[in-house]
Formats: sequence, structure tokens, C-alpha cells
Amino acid sequence: METKANKSINPWFWVPTLYFAEGIPYFLVNNISVTMFTKMGVPNGQMALFTSLLYLPWVIKPFWSPFVDLIRTKRWWFITMEIIMSIFMLATIAAIPHPDVETIAAMQTDIKLFYGVLILFIIMAFASATHDIAADGFYMIALKPNVQAQMIGWRSVFYRLSNVFCNSVLVAIPGFIYDYTLRQGEGNMPLAWKVTMLITGIIFSLITLWHVFFTPKPSDDKPAVGTSSGEIARGFLQSFATYFTKPWLWLAILFMLMYRLPEAFLMKMVTPFLLGTREMGGLGLSMQHFSLVYGVIGVIFLLLGGIVGGYMISHMGLKRSIWWMAAGMTLPCLSFVYLSIWLPTSLVSTSIAVAIEQFGYGFGFTAYMMYMMYFSEGEFKTSHYAICTGFMALSMMIPGMFAGYIQEALGYQNFFWMVIACCAATVFVTIFVRRRIPAEYGKK
Repeated sequence: METKANKSINPWFWVPTLYFAEGIPYFLVNNISVTMFTKMGVPNGQMALFTSLLYLPWVIKPFWSPFVDLIRTKRWWFITMEIIMSIFMLATIAAIPHPDVETIAAMQTDIKLFYGVLILFIIMAFASATHDIAADGFYMIALKPNVQAQMIGWRSVFYRLSNVFCNSVLVAIPGFIYDYTLRQGEGNMPLAWKVTMLITGIIFSLITLWHVFFTPKPSDDKPAVGTSSGEIARGFLQSFATYFTKPWLWLAILFMLMYRLPEAFLMKMVTPFLLGTREMGGLGLSMQHFSLVYGVIGVIFLLLGGIVGGYMISHMGLKRSIWWMAAGMTLPCLSFVYLSIWLPTSLVSTSIAVAIEQFGYGFGFTAYMMYMMYFSEGEFKTSHYAICTGFMALSMMIPGMFAGYIQEALGYQNFFWMVIACCAATVFVTIFVRRRIPAEYGKK
């Protein structure tokens, strides 16, 4: 129901900022942490293991999502989470260590120096996962169905813009600061990241303050109390019970865990490869060039791949489209085999290779998302989809934990060939899952 309270606040005042704010901590914790640790000299094995563990809150968030319904309002939850994340972003400034220049250059910085940063990131990760739950619930409560439909595309746009912001602006800033300190006599990478986290914390705090004053207070946004709490608890248990009795459950779980296996390995090593020195087998991009190639061009082609994938499914159906999308998930990984063999110095060549790979991933990922929607169909569609997203996060977390150690053992070139070998897993699970998909599913 739309009340006087939320009629007075146009959704354009808060929907874009809410979903931009939803993306910032996610990409900060899962993407920018990789860049930070890499540029601060943490070895790939340790970096990949510990940054992959930061996915954990998104793996297990279905287990505590009912409490967002039971306790307080959705508005209270997302604003409280934003306040917590603002505080911990700023607290990261004090936690960033100061390894010496030689240690950083040799990629020998011990991850133990970053335990304080990791603790702050894991708190932010739990707060961010909770924010996701509350923001999506608030969106459905605060807006009438026709307005939800009008704004659904825009909320996705602003979430994706947060991806561009984090992977371009928040990567370019420390690059410029480091270059400035280098011109003053000695590059100061810790200072560069401290200033970056200060800027991020200030921006996020301002968005939080905006939400305090410019988000509606719909009358329907209230906690479930009394008998409804018991009903929610029973519904929560029932949703899990019905999920794990679905037909072909283990095939679906295997698909959710294995379909993205090549990309799960690849994604964790893209940053250290593009930023790593040529002596160590990397491309040696500056942080400014990295932010352009991967944070702007890469993200644009990732989004284009998703758009093309959605268009194909709507016209051909998921069953007919899935083999094309499995090819998109696997074959473009050869782009990084090319980059690791030839180590091009041309920014154009590198950009084209990254664009091809990211387009393929965006295209192939569309089938993955559509399959999760298909498998979630039924009485507990929302809860079952939330459980699927847990397996989705797990599919990235587990391979990522070991990707760095494998790369250190094999070198970049052989590592990327191993990624190509993992494409067999994508093909294998696609063969069996495709047989269970109705011919017209997803076709408009």
C-alpha cells in the first residue's frame, strides 16, 4: 500500500541511491580487496584464499534472512547496515599496514599484516549481505507494483554503475596518488589506499545521510511479530525442506557449482595477472590503465553480453540457447591464454581480449541466472531462489580459495590452460541439465 508518507518522496530520490549503495560494499569487498592486496604485495596464493573467504556471507545469507522480517523494519535494517558499513570503511584507514617498498615489489607481504583489514571487510560483507535482503524487501513494500515495474530496470542500471564506479574510479584513485608520491621521491602505496578508503567512506556516509532524510516510511514496513513470527519460522523450515526434496536436486546443485568453474578460477587471477610485472609473467598495467581496461571496457562488455543473452533466451527459450551460452562461458577464456603467451604491450590488444572474455561471461551467465529461476519455480519461489544464490556464491568461493596457489605452482600461462581444461565441467553439467528444461521455458 502506498501511504501519504511515501507519496511525498518520489522514488527517483531514493531508488537509484539505494541500489548504487547496495553495490559499493559488495564490489569493494570482493573486487577491490583483490586489487588492494595485489598492489600491496600479498602473494597470489594468500590473496586468493583470504579474499575468496569474503564471499561467505553471501553463501549463508538465506539462513538469517527471516530475521530481517521478524525484527524491526526494512528501512531500519538497510539504514543501520549503511551506518555500520560507513564506519568500518573509515576504520579501514587505520588498519591498512605499511610494508616496505622492497617487500611490496617482491610480492612477499605477509597476509597476517592484513588481518585487521580482513576483519573489517568480513563485517562489511555481513552488513552488505543483510543490506541486500532489506533493500529488496523495502523496494517491494514502499512501491506499488506498477511503480516497481517502472523502476526495476533503473535499479539494475544503478547497481551496475556501482560496479563501474568501484572497478574504475576506486582503482584509478590509488593509481594517481601512488604516481604523485612516486614523483615526490618514493611511491607510497599504503597512503594511496588510505586516501581511497577515506574517499569511499565519505561518499558512502553521504549516501547514508541522504537515505535517512529521503527514503519513505511506508505503513506496511513493520516487523512480523506475535503469531506471524512462528508462521515465518515454520515457513522458513518448510522452504528448506521443500527445496531439498525437489526433483533432480543434486543435478541442479552440481550445475550451480560447476557451470562457472572456468570463470571462478579465471576471475580471481585476472587482477594480479593484468597488474603483475612482466618479469613475473603479468602484463604490468598501471592502475589507471587497469581501471580503464577491466573496470570500464570490461564491465561495459559484461553488461552487453547479459543484454544479448536475455534477448536470445526471450526469442529462443533457455533450452535452445543454453549451448550457445555454455560456449560463451568457456571459449572466450582463450583470450587470457593469448595474453599470457604473447604479453602484448598494446592497450588496444589487451582491451579487445578482455572485452571478448567479459562479453562471453556476461552472455553465458544469463543461462545460469535463468536456470536458477526455473529451478526455483513453485510455492516458495523467493526462498528457493535465495538458496540458489547461496550455491552461486559458493561456486565462486571454493575455486577462488585455491586459484592463487595453483597459479603460483603453474605460472600464469599454464594456469590459463588449466582454466580451459575446466571448461569440460561446464560442458558436462550442461549436457544433463538441458534435458530437464522445458522447450518453451524463458521464451516470450
